[in-house]
Amino acid sequence: MIGKETAETLALQALGWIAGQDDLFEAFLATSGLSREALGTRLEEPEVLLAALDFLLADDGFVTGFARDTGISPDLPMRARAALPGGADPHWT
Repeated sequence: MIGKETAETLALQALGWIAGQDDLFEAFLATSGLSREALGTRLEEPEVLLAALDFLLADDGFVTGFARDTGISPDLPMRARAALPGGADPHWT
């Protein structure tokens, strides 16, 4: 298990990685319902951090690309998600 602070940092890194991929960033904004402005003001809210990790975890290619580009283990995003408030119970139905 990783700590909440580490999980928040990783989620912010994931969001930064997503933002660096133009096509992914637009898709993230569309699926999250966030505007660029709202994202800027809500950046550290647990819901936004979870949304970034959920988006990343939705595609194995995103996870492996993020892990490769940042030098982390590919299992870390899922562990980070579980460490955030509300992250232990994903409902992907």
